[in-house]
Amino acid sequence: MSAIFSFGERLDGYAVPVLNERAVRAAAGIVFFFAIVSFMNAWLIGNFQPTRVFVVAFLIDFSIRIFVNPRFAPSMILGQCMVRKQQPEWVGAPQKRFAWAIGFVLALTMLYLVVIKHVIGPINLIVCSACLVLLFFESAFGICIGCKVYNWFNKEKAQLCPGGVCEIEPARGASGSLTQGAVVLAFVGLVGAWTSWVLGHDPYVQATEAVLAVPMAQATPIDPAEAERCKVPDFAKALGHEEKWKLHNNCK
Repeated sequence: MSAIFSFGERLDGYAVPVLNERAVRAAAGIVFFFAIVSFMNAWLIGNFQPTRVFVVAFLIDFSIRIFVNPRFAPSMILGQCMVRKQQPEWVGAPQKRFAWAIGFVLALTMLYLVVIKHVIGPINLIVCSACLVLLFFESAFGICIGCKVYNWFNKEKAQLCPGGVCEIEPARGASGSLTQGAVVLAFVGLVGAWTSWVLGHDPYVQATEAVLAVPMAQATPIDPAEAERCKVPDFAKALGHEEKWKLHNNCK
């Protein structure tokens, strides 16, 4: 029974239960991929069905991680399989459990809002963005934001952090020099200028504007009830989200 219901491995030489950080990052990358696909479906084309499927899958996966054993969570199984030939990097399990609990709470929130209540609004965007940020930092940089929050609420600080960040201080100049910063800023400015030019000379946008400029021969009567339903709320206007709101609510 203890082999099934446990969290982390007990290894000689380690004071706390540990997890393989390489498998954890791989699992975060797998979950992030499906999260961004479902998010972009909702954001760009107003299709929330992939999001509803993902939220349930995400909640099941994290429930197994936290309440049963990370070894049996589907994303962790796939992640471990992908990195099976890599040298394990053992990190403390307690802070990972806390971080995953944050993800579990976010998943419960989305289950209520998106799956059960079918709510469309800024709270969805905030919760989804938080999930994406946490997953992205974990998978791309090996930075566990939830693990950092763990230290705020526990007297015993996290041990065995990824990359040894709990034990060491970065070397002087490790974050880069002024010259390197100038290169990044110049690159961003160049890309920004190019983006502005491309958007200003988009033939598809110009064609659409030309079509919209042609007056309609006959105006379609507007249903007052439909006009009221499609009235853009203030929060969408404040976010600059009018067109996306109309798309999500099937309004013209």
